[in-house]
Amino acid sequence: MKLTRRAFTAGAAGLGLAHAAGFSPRAAHAEITLGDIRLDVVSDGSLTLPGSFIFDGMPKDELQPILDTYGISSEVLTPPCNVTLMRSGDRTVLFDVGSGPDFMPNAGELLDALDALGVAPEDVTDVVFTHAHPDHLWGLLDDFDDPLFTEASYLIGKAEWDYWTNPATVDEIGEARAAFAVGAQRRLAMIEDAITFFGDGEEILPGVAARATFGHTPGHMSFEVRQGTDALMVLGDSIVNHHVAFAKPEWRSGSDQDQDLAAKTRTKLIDQLATEQMPVIGFHLPGGLGRVERADGAYRFIGEA
Repeated sequence: MKLTRRAFTAGAAGLGLAHAAGFSPRAAHAEITLGDIRLDVVSDGSLTLPGSFIFDGMPKDELQPILDTYGISSEVLTPPCNVTLMRSGDRTVLFDVGSGPDFMPNAGELLDALDALGVAPEDVTDVVFTHAHPDHLWGLLDDFDDPLFTEASYLIGKAEWDYWTNPATVDEIGEARAAFAVGAQRRLAMIEDAITFFGDGEEILPGVAARATFGHTPGHMSFEVRQGTDALMVLGDSIVNHHVAFAKPEWRSGSDQDQDLAAKTRTKLIDQLATEQMPVIGFHLPGGLGRVERADGAYRFIGEA
């Protein structure tokens, strides 16, 4: 297994280095190879969220020391958005497609990040969805509301598809997320004829197995990418941040639709990842790529530098 990480920042030295290397200076870039499978972490920008979106309901006296340790504001969060690009043989695969231009102004940068790697939308052969929240799905369509990845097939867990395409979801999901449901239904309808469904444990592509990690959404999936003895987990939002989710995985998080189930899923998954020392790519983890280790009776995310 070969693992590297390159981070580029705007600024005199960073800008020159990034341009010389052929990468966008606005994006973090990480790469890992499993045999002849190459995975790149590319940036779709970031989100801006109120801290209450995650922290409401958590015990404040225990929460604040965790936030202080990581330098996290309890008022405003700006998590990164990391899309996974996999290239293996004749396949070019995206795990999720980012936000597109219609969700948040500081997101929707995926096409620039792909272009920096020499990948055009028409090069993508497969799009695999972890779930159908806006920052993972809304980048599906182009400026004319046509599917952007014109040569791709699409894959999504059957439970996730059924939930978001159910007409009742718009009314049942709650006012705060109703727009999520409307947006998901419109976009998923555009690829209905090109979608393949799968379930837990299925090998959906060569070397890629689906892993049910329900709770963040009703049908959320993570993916184990494996070649021989080398493996990596594409987490999606099964572990949605690098601070509270690791320090207190059993706590209910406001970002999850089924908070109790998500906490059980997260706790079990984090323990497995720490035990197996399997590298992970997390959609909202800093730098995207890293691993999990046990620390002081809990866990922590170690980014790969």
